[in-house]
Amino acid sequence: MGKKYKNPPIVEALCEFQFVPGQPWDITIAGMLYERIKDEFPIKQQQVGLGVTLQPREGRVIEPKIEFVSSRMQFFSNDKISLVQVGPDLLTVNHLKPYPTWEKFKTLILKILGKYIDIGSPKGFRRIGLRYINKINIPGESIKMEDYFNFYLPIPEELPQIHSAFNISVEIPYKDDYERLVLTLGNTMSEKPGTVSIILDLYYIMAMPEKVSFEQVDEWMEGAHTIIEKAFESCITNNVKNLFEEEE
Repeated sequence: MGKKYKNPPIVEALCEFQFVPGQPWDITIAGMLYERIKDEFPIKQQQVGLGVTLQPREGRVIEPKIEFVSSRMQFFSNDKISLVQVGPDLLTVNHLKPYPTWEKFKTLILKILGKYIDIGSPKGFRRIGLRYINKINIPGESIKMEDYFNFYLPIPEELPQIHSAFNISVEIPYKDDYERLVLTLGNTMSEKPGTVSIILDLYYIMAMPEKVSFEQVDEWMEGAHTIIEKAFESCITNNVKNLFEEEE
């Protein structure tokens, strides 16, 4: 992410905007947005049900929470690699693997955001989140975490050092605590035998309503992306970076 790799581990990147409404939510907003982006995102479907969200909570680490998700419209590209999600005062732009450059992804985000603001007329941002989910596949039946990660779960020497499932998360405050970086590390199902698969999830959040204006969102996104890049490089060792094959 900070460096360029031949085999980058990003499996999903997304940017989420929650808005301070300027008018009551109307489902026709989603329809009007679709009309403007349907050449790029022609496949549409509705999502209703349970979902996993990460909500900032004062004085404690952010934890995944399963809760009811109100109706959202999803608009997919033909290859289903990228999508736009629209719900009540909510806009999310997702990109799956293969991930383009940051410049291309940011351009897409800002283009969709501009169209939403023009249609929905929100007053401002209630919350913004930029998130990168990385899946790191390491050869071996088992690994020593300290050989591959600088951010991991240490186990007391008195206990067995081999463990199975794990999930750890830490919340790091930025900018007088109204912005936060959430680092989450955990194992996941391996893609093939003899491989250990680890998820490294980096989520940077602005959680103070109207702290960032529409005019400042480009600058905010650049700053958030820089912080995520630095965090990613700091969390992994050279053993992991070698797996990705850095480009000159």
